[in-house]
Amino acid sequence: MSYGITDLTTFILGTIFIVLLPGPNSLYVITVASRFGVGAGYRGACGIFAGDTVLMILSATGVASLLHASPAIFMVLKYAGAAYLAWIGVGLMRMAVVMWRGRMTEEAVVEAPAPNVARPFRTALVISLMNPKAILFFVSFFIQFVDPAYPYPALSFAILGVIVQLSSALYLSVLIVGGAHLAEQFRRRRRLSSGATGVVGAMFVAFSVKLATATLN
Repeated sequence: MSYGITDLTTFILGTIFIVLLPGPNSLYVITVASRFGVGAGYRGACGIFAGDTVLMILSATGVASLLHASPAIFMVLKYAGAAYLAWIGVGLMRMAVVMWRGRMTEEAVVEAPAPNVARPFRTALVISLMNPKAILFFVSFFIQFVDPAYPYPALSFAILGVIVQLSSALYLSVLIVGGAHLAEQFRRRRRLSSGATGVVGAMFVAFSVKLATATLN
């Protein structure tokens, strides 16, 4: 029984490919896990799950169409999201400079909270939600696999959403475990930790620039 899904195999393969693409969500989770451990990493992952669920619901109910019809709303969301990512990135790079200059002990390198890293669930939720392009992606991707003649489209969207979340959970779990292993290396190598933190901060700034230059087309 298809439950209104037209090509489940293609959807699963496409979802796996999309989940594996690097982005601010996965980068944030591995950063938190490497600094604060597995528990913090999973709190960040839960924030991403919550944010993605909201985006999928909004997409299924037609909010993406509103963004197309009201470019001003899209612009506000786009620049707000870009500014938030840049704020996180700059904070991490400043932290990296302090660590590189040796103003922190090896223990403080891991324990000291960078801006918006100490509250992983809330920060990950905001990172996930403040991305209008994600709303448009979800609706353009999902709609290809839902049969318009099926009488219960909400069930079709729910099944597809669960598949996306399960794929994301598996991938983020790998990142969290890997991040926790990195934490052990960072405790022993201050310069390695500062360099990695600076690179992650720069990547967040790059993501912010990419989001700021995104268009609806």
